[in-house]
Amino acid sequence: MEYGNGDESMKKSVAVSVNEEKLSAIEMYLEQKNTTLAAELDKYVDQLYQKNVPQNVRDFIDMMSSKKPSAKRGKPSPAESEKQSEQ
Repeated sequence: MEYGNGDESMKKSVAVSVNEEKLSAIEMYLEQKNTTLAAELDKYVDQLYQKNVPQNVRDFIDMMSSKKPSAKRGKPSPAESEKQSEQ
């Protein structure tokens, strides 16, 4: 199972031990509903997140995850160097 706030790069896996017969039954009946265990667990993790993490913390996480990492400023490319020297 993976969890996160929608940002694929920030997901982490969690292992859960389940009785084999129960798991088979769950998967069989979820398939009849055209869904998967992973999809249902993703929904449940989102519900747990909404229920247990305070709104201000969720807002902060959303704000931080929506920021784009700035490009690293290393040596300028030859084209950039020429533009700067022409100015």
